[in-house]
Amino acid sequence: MSGDKSRLLICSCENSMPLDAQAIGRGCPGQMSQTDQLCGRDLGQFKAALATGEPVTVACTQEAPLFKEVAEEFPAVPLTFVNIRETGGWSKDSVSAGPKSAALIAAAAEEMPPISLVTLESNGVVLIYGRDNVAIDAAKRLAERLDITVLLTKPASITPRSVNEFPVLKGTIRNARGHLGRFELGIDDYALPSPSSRGELVFGASRDGATSTCDLILDLSGGLPLFPAHELRAGYLRADPRDGVAVERTIAEAANLVGTFDKPRFIHFDEAICAHSRSNITGCTRCLDLCPTGAIAPAGNAVAIDAAVCAGCGSCASVCPTGAASYALPSADALMRKIRTLLRSYAKAGGERGVVLFHDGDHGEALIDALARFGDGLPANVLPIRVNEITQLGTESIAAVFAYGGTGAAMLTRAKSKHDLGGLRQVTEMSATIFAALGFGEALVRILETDDPDHLRAMLDGFPGGTPSPRPAGFIARGTRRSVLETTFRELHLAAPSPVGVVPLSPGAPFGGVQLNAENCTLCHSCVTACPTGALADNPDRAMLRFSENLCVQCGLCEATCPEDAITLDPRLNFQAWNEPLRVLKEEEPFHCIACGTPFGTRSSIERVLSKLQEKHWMFEGANAQRLDVIKMCADCRVEAVVNESFDPHAAPKRPPVMSTDDYLRARETKKTDPFESQ
Repeated sequence: MSGDKSRLLICSCENSMPLDAQAIGRGCPGQMSQTDQLCGRDLGQFKAALATGEPVTVACTQEAPLFKEVAEEFPAVPLTFVNIRETGGWSKDSVSAGPKSAALIAAAAEEMPPISLVTLESNGVVLIYGRDNVAIDAAKRLAERLDITVLLTKPASITPRSVNEFPVLKGTIRNARGHLGRFELGIDDYALPSPSSRGELVFGASRDGATSTCDLILDLSGGLPLFPAHELRAGYLRADPRDGVAVERTIAEAANLVGTFDKPRFIHFDEAICAHSRSNITGCTRCLDLCPTGAIAPAGNAVAIDAAVCAGCGSCASVCPTGAASYALPSADALMRKIRTLLRSYAKAGGERGVVLFHDGDHGEALIDALARFGDGLPANVLPIRVNEITQLGTESIAAVFAYGGTGAAMLTRAKSKHDLGGLRQVTEMSATIFAALGFGEALVRILETDDPDHLRAMLDGFPGGTPSPRPAGFIARGTRRSVLETTFRELHLAAPSPVGVVPLSPGAPFGGVQLNAENCTLCHSCVTACPTGALADNPDRAMLRFSENLCVQCGLCEATCPEDAITLDPRLNFQAWNEPLRVLKEEEPFHCIACGTPFGTRSSIERVLSKLQEKHWMFEGANAQRLDVIKMCADCRVEAVVNESFDPHAAPKRPPVMSTDDYLRARETKKTDPFESQ
């Protein structure tokens, strides 16, 4: 609810569920009206609420189309719908569901940012890829509506058509890339049919390396998919040619894929803070390792995300340590505000030990609905939040549940998820380790993989009871994903039942420090140049290497770049270090030029150079030993000294002559030191 003047209409749905108006009133501001049949005999109360001109929230989604039609007379009135029936009212725990209803109503009023769109355009140019007459028959069905080309790979016996309404070619697709409206194919064994083919289609000489473009691909070859995670590739339709129903489904789908289509831009990407690589040294590859569709590719020091190929799983954003990749449906800060409102309203209404259940719309919402209609419904302390994909969830969202007073977080997905859960498992395992160390309890973050409503209820009933925060946080998340994460973890530590200073983490975690071998470090600052987040920093006024642990994402670029192998990563969550200023890892007095006194370099680095050159290089041996003084000078004085001295850089000792194999053999036979003495 947006304010005290807003209107809230709750309905018992013909007394099919109890309503705890007192609990809802405690958790939600505004003026509340209770009815039994808001969509029927009590519809006048809805019209009266609209007439006030104030924002209106209706605790019903089933009859939303009816309410929207009525509200057309009041277009300026903000209207929000929220489901408290299937999510709580239709449950064996419905008597205790008042605080949950209040929380869901309050959270529904949180505004979500607008969605950015990517436009794909298809002109209906279709390549049908197959082996036999199944592909030919599909082409005949689509020829009147689409621009068809049939490509047969290792074709069986094909009877020539009396009229060639569309071309039929031979070839095998070697590689494919692109998306709806822009596919590019590489084809081998490419050949044209002979127009004089009589009883059987005969093809001419074939060649490799042909290329083709199209808007759609209808793959009826029965072979391996042309793309990873092919079911998520817009414009690529695939069916087993032996499955008639699947073939019919893809034909119908292909017929409708002509025109302009909008899809959400799922990921916002800031290449400036990407930690992928520096100076051709690879650092973070988390997103590249997890992207199921191949939408992410290296691009210089950063990566590039093809928004047209991206299927929106959000795994890249979930594990991105710097926040360069952030999910947009909704953004991290918007989702955090929703979680905050949900849990704070739940507590205000009298709810205890709330468990947040993250779910998607396609699977999770349908499963919750089925559980409410045919089973025991959700437990009274389980608070559902719909997200676009559960794989989008990052550590900051899960940590917020506990910081705001929740005692558990569950992610609901199919028994066989359409997205790889590898990234989400990494996030949940690390999060569970952190929460256990802070005293919230064990195994409080879980992925629930099920297609059975009753199984879902059983898993929720068996969810462990965690320890709630004695002092829940109240912060409002703002800013970029990384800044939101930092704020959340600081607040989580303050809210923890048993806060500890350091939580050890597994390698690959996006938090940690660095261990510096000070003896090996020469303060060359290569690590500072490589660090993408500014966690490692120099000091322009002193020879110094400093470190800020809250900025370190454990990308490994500093460790890989250091020429002295002086840096080692230390994955951990050090809350004390996060609140400290820049920590000095090494500091040295500068070396002063022996000619003008200007400080330059460090004493250890100059002494190291001197030790490597003294009496070990002809330019600094014997009578030339005094030339070591130029190493002890600043750049300006060094140039002046070299110009003014009479040293001949070409007066090096004569190099030994080049010897052939015969020279070596002759020397061995004569046992002489110099093989040329025998000549």
